[in-house]
Amino acid sequence: MKFDLITYRVEDDVAFLGLNRPDKRNAINDAMVEQMREAIIRAGKEAACGLFYGHGSNFSAGLDLAEMLGKMQSGYLETRRHNRHHWHEVFDMIDRGPIPFVSALHGPVVGGGLELASATHVRVADTSAIFGLPEGQRGIFVGGGGTVRIQRILGNTVMVDMMLTGRLLNVQEAERLNLVRYVAEPENLLAKAKEIAVRITKNTALTNWKITNVLSRVNDLAHDDGLFMEYLSSNMARAPGSEDRLRDFVEKRATPLVQTGSKSKTKTDGKSKTSAKSKDEAKEAKKAKKKS
Repeated sequence: MKFDLITYRVEDDVAFLGLNRPDKRNAINDAMVEQMREAIIRAGKEAACGLFYGHGSNFSAGLDLAEMLGKMQSGYLETRRHNRHHWHEVFDMIDRGPIPFVSALHGPVVGGGLELASATHVRVADTSAIFGLPEGQRGIFVGGGGTVRIQRILGNTVMVDMMLTGRLLNVQEAERLNLVRYVAEPENLLAKAKEIAVRITKNTALTNWKITNVLSRVNDLAHDDGLFMEYLSSNMARAPGSEDRLRDFVEKRATPLVQTGSKSKTKTDGKSKTSAKSKDEAKEAKKAKKKS
């Protein structure tokens, strides 16, 4: 796939994914989401950490409302099949994929842009960043996972206030509310985000995967279930003998599978015959039935 709405490069084991619609304030449309999907898959294979940033003066102004209006007018939203929303699929690939993601945030980070940022694991912002959820004022609702991710970060009351009133958070408020973990000056934003991403690459791949995939799931569980998942994750190891089993299969030494409920058969002189043991068991069963 040709990348133009998303720029992509790998540097120091970090994949840089840039939102590249600066003339549209990096508004996210369907084509960008599809390119994002391919870039995320590629990053998972080629890098140990990913880094999202925005070209131009915005990280992202959110959903491409012009594209949404066109869909509404064409009746597309009423006639399409209701499969899982592709924003959910792609943002889950960031949140719970094979590698961690950092985001470098500047300027407006609103609507779908904030939903994208909330799918990353570490958020770095510069002093120009502002955060908002203007869907309430546009007659629509969040659709990129914000009800789950943003609400868990900010809490229900803050998110409700932002959506009902259109209130924007500055970077200091965002840091206080844990929406942002690091604040940098504009000229140092990308360097700071890269510094953090490179630090993350120094962890083992398995540890990073557990941090990004296990922690959020444990957060969804009851106390005892969470501790049980922690125990399983802490003791995760490849089953003893698994390599030998795979080698037996590849080298055609593995025991053939037997369909449940089928009669036991053995091969004798190249011909399949019901085993003697099975015949004896059948005879005994018939005798017992006659006696009864």
